[in-house]
Amino acid sequence: MQPQEFTGNTFTISNLGMMDIDEFTAIINPPDSCILAVGKIEATPVVIENGAVVVSNLMKLTLSCDHRVVDGAVGAAFLQTLKAYLENPVTMLV
Repeated sequence: MQPQEFTGNTFTISNLGMMDIDEFTAIINPPDSCILAVGKIEATPVVIENGAVVVSNLMKLTLSCDHRVVDGAVGAAFLQTLKAYLENPVTMLV
């Protein structure tokens, strides 16, 4: 890639959750290297550690990466970190 191909934006967040969309795959707009697609938050039954069923708010995220710039494993690590922060926001203060 030439410098003019990776200048400007690098990351975009696209939110269609407010349009009642569960999940979607966003298309990367050059010169971005990644785009995060955010779906709606929905109350969903979840089985917790002791086998009990509770209602939790779940949101689906999809990350699209330009593999010329960001390796898929790095993108997956980013999603794991983002998930951990969203599940336990107080950890962002540490």
